[in-house]
Amino acid sequence: MTADAWIAPTVSREDPAQVSDERTALEQWLEFHRATLLGKCAGLTSDQLKTRAVAPSGLSLLGLVRHMLEVERWWFRMHAAREDLQYRYVTDEDEDAEFNGVDDADAAADIDAYRQECDAARAAVAGLPLDHVVPTRGHRADVTLNLRWIYLHMIEEYARHNGHADLLRERIDGSTGF
Repeated sequence: MTADAWIAPTVSREDPAQVSDERTALEQWLEFHRATLLGKCAGLTSDQLKTRAVAPSGLSLLGLVRHMLEVERWWFRMHAAREDLQYRYVTDEDEDAEFNGVDDADAAADIDAYRQECDAARAAVAGLPLDHVVPTRGHRADVTLNLRWIYLHMIEEYARHNGHADLLRERIDGSTGF
């Protein structure tokens, strides 16, 4: 199968429990949003995943997947677990490389890398309590936050970008929902 003929796989998504403890609720809502993003990609070809929104926007479904890989890495692994990592796509020369570099990207490899990053993020924080406090990185190194804040921020980040994904998917093939 050529890269052009590749089709993004279908995914299943479980609704979060309506009654649970805090950690379970945060983890389940995050998983719900991770699956939603992949669900918006399911059944599309590489070319369709690279389809841009509307000029001048460079937004695409594949760009969103690549962006969320970077966000997963940044918050869970580089912040919460304090791993010494580099970004996968973003560079000093192009801070939006995850969006800008999709034209020549391998969609299958990028979606697989996203899934692997989610697995690594889960593993990185599995043993950490929600009250685990870490300093931020980058331009706000004087600020501290806890793992609870990271989970809540990630849910917010996914919710916002899944809204973008809804519009992108509808533009590509008219599909709504999931």
